Amino acid sequence: MVQRIRTWVRGMARRVQQDSGMTTSEYAVGTIAACAFAAVLYKVVTSQPVMSALQSLLKDALDAKF
Repeated sequence: MVQRIRTWVRGMARRVQQDSGMTTSEYAVGTIAACAFAAVLYKVVTSQPVMSALQSLLKDALDAKF
């Protein structure tokens, strides 16, 4: 009986010590970082040099001869 109690207490202690998940502040920082990355990526993709490169790439792909 004592062994079962010790095993149960050890199991509960392991569960309490585990850090499985983020707190609200970590979610907030992660969300802000993701939004900032998306804004930078949007600015890069919509810049004139990148737009012309993408248009050129698409034009070449559509004009490919088989």
